[in-house]
Amino acid sequence: MNIFRLVADILHLVSFGALIHKIKTSKNCLGISYKTQEIYMVVFLTRYWDLLLYYVSMYNTLMKIFYIGCTAYIIYLIRIKKPYCLSYDPVSDGFPHAKFLYPAAAILALIIHPEFSAFEISWSFSIWLEALAILPQIDMVRRHKEVENITGHYMACLGVYRGFYILNWIYRYFSEGLVTWTSVLGGIVQTIIYADFLLVYFKAKQQSLKGSGSIKLPV
Repeated sequence: MNIFRLVADILHLVSFGALIHKIKTSKNCLGISYKTQEIYMVVFLTRYWDLLLYYVSMYNTLMKIFYIGCTAYIIYLIRIKKPYCLSYDPVSDGFPHAKFLYPAAAILALIIHPEFSAFEISWSFSIWLEALAILPQIDMVRRHKEVENITGHYMACLGVYRGFYILNWIYRYFSEGLVTWTSVLGGIVQTIIYADFLLVYFKAKQQSLKGSGSIKLPV
Protein backbone atom coordinates (compact mmCIF):
# COMPACT_ATOMS: atom_id res chain seq x y z
CA MET A 1 0.00 0.00 0.00
CA ASN A 2 1.32 3.45 -0.91
CA ILE A 3 0.87 6.74 0.96
CA PHE A 4 -1.78 8.04 -1.46
CA ARG A 5 -4.03 5.01 -0.89
CA LEU A 6 -3.52 5.25 2.88
CA VAL A 7 -4.40 8.97 3.02
CA ALA A 8 -7.43 8.36 0.80
CA ASP A 9 -8.71 5.59 3.08
CA ILE A 10 -8.17 7.75 6.18
CA LEU A 11 -10.13 10.62 4.62
CA HIS A 12 -12.92 8.21 3.73
CA LEU A 13 -13.07 6.99 7.32
CA VAL A 14 -13.05 10.59 8.59
CA SER A 15 -16.02 11.39 6.34
CA PHE A 16 -18.08 8.65 8.01
CA GLY A 17 -17.07 9.89 11.45
CA ALA A 18 -17.93 13.49 10.61
CA LEU A 19 -21.41 12.60 9.37
CA ILE A 20 -22.27 10.33 12.30
CA HIS A 21 -20.91 12.95 14.72
CA LYS A 22 -23.08 15.61 13.10
CA ILE A 23 -26.25 13.53 13.42
CA LYS A 24 -25.58 12.37 16.99
CA THR A 25 -24.52 15.73 18.45
CA SER A 26 -27.19 17.84 16.76
CA LYS A 27 -29.84 15.11 17.26
CA ASN A 28 -31.13 15.74 13.74
CA CYS A 29 -30.30 14.92 10.14
CA LEU A 30 -31.17 18.29 8.61
CA GLY A 31 -29.29 18.94 5.40
CA ILE A 32 -28.27 15.29 4.93
CA SER A 33 -29.44 13.41 1.87
CA TYR A 34 -30.77 9.93 2.55
CA LYS A 35 -30.67 9.28 -1.19
CA THR A 36 -26.91 9.76 -1.30
CA GLN A 37 -26.52 7.28 1.58
CA GLU A 38 -28.83 4.81 -0.15
CA ILE A 39 -26.70 5.06 -3.30
CA TYR A 40 -23.51 4.49 -1.30
CA MET A 41 -25.05 1.36 0.22
CA VAL A 42 -25.80 0.04 -3.28
CA VAL A 43 -22.23 0.97 -4.30
CA PHE A 44 -20.66 -1.02 -1.47
CA LEU A 45 -22.96 -4.03 -1.83
CA THR A 46 -22.39 -4.33 -5.59
CA ARG A 47 -18.63 -3.84 -5.19
CA TYR A 48 -18.03 -6.04 -2.15
CA TRP A 49 -20.50 -8.90 -2.65
CA ASP A 50 -17.47 -11.18 -3.04
CA LEU A 51 -16.51 -10.44 0.57
CA LEU A 52 -17.20 -14.00 1.73
CA LEU A 53 -15.71 -15.61 -1.39
CA TYR A 54 -12.22 -14.09 -1.62
CA TYR A 55 -9.72 -13.04 1.00
CA VAL A 56 -7.09 -10.43 0.12
CA SER A 57 -5.95 -9.14 3.51
CA MET A 58 -7.31 -8.36 6.96
CA TYR A 59 -7.06 -4.65 6.20
CA ASN A 60 -9.05 -5.02 2.99
CA THR A 61 -11.74 -7.15 4.65
CA LEU A 62 -12.13 -4.84 7.66
CA MET A 63 -12.39 -1.75 5.46
CA LYS A 64 -15.15 -3.33 3.36
CA ILE A 65 -17.11 -4.33 6.47
CA PHE A 66 -16.59 -0.87 7.96
CA TYR A 67 -17.89 0.91 4.84
CA ILE A 68 -21.01 -1.24 4.68
CA GLY A 69 -21.62 -1.07 8.44
CA CYS A 70 -21.21 2.70 8.73
CA THR A 71 -23.45 3.36 5.75
CA ALA A 72 -26.12 1.04 7.14
CA TYR A 73 -25.91 2.82 10.50
CA ILE A 74 -26.27 6.26 8.90
CA ILE A 75 -29.32 5.06 6.96
CA TYR A 76 -30.77 3.66 10.20
CA LEU A 77 -30.31 7.03 11.92
CA ILE A 78 -31.87 9.00 9.06
CA ARG A 79 -34.86 6.79 8.35
CA ILE A 80 -35.64 4.77 11.50
CA LYS A 81 -34.03 5.95 14.74
CA LYS A 82 -35.85 8.64 16.72
CA PRO A 83 -35.39 11.54 17.26
CA TYR A 84 -32.98 11.81 14.30
CA CYS A 85 -35.39 10.47 11.66
CA LEU A 86 -38.08 12.99 12.61
CA SER A 87 -36.05 15.81 11.05
CA TYR A 88 -35.48 14.13 7.70
CA ASP A 89 -36.83 16.33 4.89
CA PRO A 90 -37.86 14.22 1.85
CA VAL A 91 -39.02 17.32 -0.02
CA SER A 92 -35.56 18.90 0.04
CA ASP A 93 -34.06 15.50 -0.74
CA GLY A 94 -35.88 15.51 -4.05
CA PHE A 95 -33.23 14.58 -6.60
CA PRO A 96 -34.68 11.88 -8.96
CA HIS A 97 -31.83 9.43 -8.35
CA ALA A 98 -33.72 6.26 -9.28
CA LYS A 99 -34.77 7.77 -12.59
CA PHE A 100 -31.35 9.01 -13.68
CA LEU A 101 -28.38 7.78 -11.62
CA TYR A 102 -29.01 4.03 -11.46
CA PRO A 103 -29.78 3.71 -15.20
CA ALA A 104 -26.79 5.92 -16.12
CA ALA A 105 -24.41 3.81 -14.01
CA ALA A 106 -25.83 0.58 -15.46
CA ILE A 107 -25.40 1.78 -19.05
CA LEU A 108 -21.84 2.97 -18.41
CA ALA A 109 -20.99 -0.35 -16.71
CA LEU A 110 -22.17 -2.29 -19.77
CA ILE A 111 -20.11 -0.06 -22.08
CA ILE A 112 -16.94 0.41 -20.00
CA HIS A 113 -15.71 -2.56 -17.95
CA PRO A 114 -12.48 -4.60 -17.57
CA GLU A 115 -14.10 -7.83 -18.82
CA PHE A 116 -17.58 -9.18 -19.46
CA SER A 117 -18.38 -11.17 -16.32
CA ALA A 118 -20.95 -10.84 -13.55
CA PHE A 119 -18.44 -9.61 -10.99
CA GLU A 120 -16.68 -7.15 -13.31
CA ILE A 121 -19.96 -5.67 -14.54
CA SER A 122 -21.16 -5.36 -10.94
CA TRP A 123 -17.83 -3.78 -9.94
CA SER A 124 -17.95 -1.34 -12.89
CA PHE A 125 -21.55 -0.42 -11.99
CA SER A 126 -20.39 0.44 -8.45
CA ILE A 127 -17.56 2.63 -9.78
CA TRP A 128 -19.84 4.67 -12.01
CA LEU A 129 -22.57 4.86 -9.38
CA GLU A 130 -20.09 6.12 -6.77
CA ALA A 131 -19.02 8.83 -9.20
CA LEU A 132 -22.63 10.08 -9.22
CA ALA A 133 -23.59 9.32 -5.61
CA ILE A 134 -23.00 12.80 -4.20
CA LEU A 135 -25.38 14.53 -6.64
CA PRO A 136 -28.48 14.24 -4.38
CA GLN A 137 -26.46 15.73 -1.49
CA ILE A 138 -25.17 18.59 -3.65
CA ASP A 139 -28.70 19.20 -4.92
CA MET A 140 -29.99 19.34 -1.33
CA VAL A 141 -27.29 21.86 -0.35
CA ARG A 142 -28.12 24.03 -3.34
CA ARG A 143 -31.82 23.99 -2.47
CA HIS A 144 -31.02 25.22 1.05
CA LYS A 145 -28.29 27.62 -0.16
CA GLU A 146 -26.57 26.77 3.12
CA VAL A 147 -24.48 23.96 4.54
CA GLU A 148 -23.56 23.18 8.14
CA ASN A 149 -19.83 23.17 8.82
CA ILE A 150 -19.69 19.49 9.71
CA THR A 151 -21.75 18.47 6.65
CA GLY A 152 -19.45 20.56 4.49
CA HIS A 153 -16.44 18.84 6.06
CA TYR A 154 -18.02 15.47 5.27
CA MET A 155 -18.49 16.39 1.61
CA ALA A 156 -15.01 17.92 1.40
CA CYS A 157 -13.43 14.74 2.80
CA LEU A 158 -15.21 12.65 0.17
CA GLY A 159 -14.03 14.95 -2.61
CA VAL A 160 -10.41 15.07 -1.46
CA TYR A 161 -10.38 11.31 -0.77
CA ARG A 162 -11.19 10.61 -4.40
CA GLY A 163 -8.46 13.02 -5.49
CA PHE A 164 -5.91 11.00 -3.52
CA TYR A 165 -7.19 7.81 -5.13
CA ILE A 166 -6.39 9.32 -8.52
CA LEU A 167 -2.86 10.02 -7.26
CA ASN A 168 -2.76 6.39 -6.07
CA TRP A 169 -3.63 5.15 -9.57
CA ILE A 170 -1.01 7.40 -11.16
CA TYR A 171 1.59 6.13 -8.69
CA ARG A 172 0.69 2.49 -9.35
CA TYR A 173 0.81 3.04 -13.09
CA PHE A 174 4.38 4.35 -12.98
CA SER A 175 5.64 2.04 -10.21
CA GLU A 176 3.82 -1.20 -11.06
CA GLY A 177 2.53 -0.68 -14.60
CA LEU A 178 -1.04 -1.27 -13.37
CA VAL A 179 -4.01 0.75 -14.53
CA THR A 180 -7.76 0.09 -14.51
CA TRP A 181 -9.34 2.59 -16.84
CA THR A 182 -12.82 2.15 -15.41
CA SER A 183 -11.55 3.33 -12.01
CA VAL A 184 -9.57 6.18 -13.55
CA LEU A 185 -12.43 7.48 -15.69
CA GLY A 186 -14.96 7.08 -12.87
CA GLY A 187 -12.60 8.88 -10.49
CA ILE A 188 -12.14 11.76 -12.92
CA VAL A 189 -15.90 12.15 -13.33
CA GLN A 190 -16.36 12.07 -9.56
CA THR A 191 -13.60 14.64 -8.99
CA ILE A 192 -15.11 17.00 -11.59
CA ILE A 193 -18.52 16.76 -9.87
CA TYR A 194 -16.93 17.57 -6.50
CA ALA A 195 -14.65 20.30 -7.85
CA ASP A 196 -17.43 22.83 -8.40
CA PHE A 197 -18.88 22.31 -4.92
CA LEU A 198 -15.48 22.38 -3.22
CA LEU A 199 -14.51 25.61 -4.96
CA VAL A 200 -17.72 27.33 -3.86
CA TYR A 201 -17.56 25.80 -0.37
CA PHE A 202 -13.99 26.85 0.44
CA LYS A 203 -14.55 30.36 -0.92
CA ALA A 204 -17.69 30.72 1.19
CA LYS A 205 -15.90 29.28 4.22
CA GLN A 206 -13.15 31.92 3.96
CA GLN A 207 -15.79 34.65 3.92
CA SER A 208 -17.96 33.22 6.71
CA LEU A 209 -17.91 34.52 10.25
CA LYS A 210 -15.74 32.63 12.72
CA GLY A 211 -17.77 30.52 15.10
CA SER A 212 -20.70 30.24 12.73
CA GLY A 213 -22.23 26.78 12.66
CA SER A 214 -23.17 26.98 8.98
CA ILE A 215 -21.96 28.55 5.76
CA LYS A 216 -24.06 30.49 3.26
CA LEU A 217 -23.36 29.36 -0.29
CA PRO A 218 -23.82 31.56 -3.38
CA VAL A 219 -25.68 28.81 -5.23
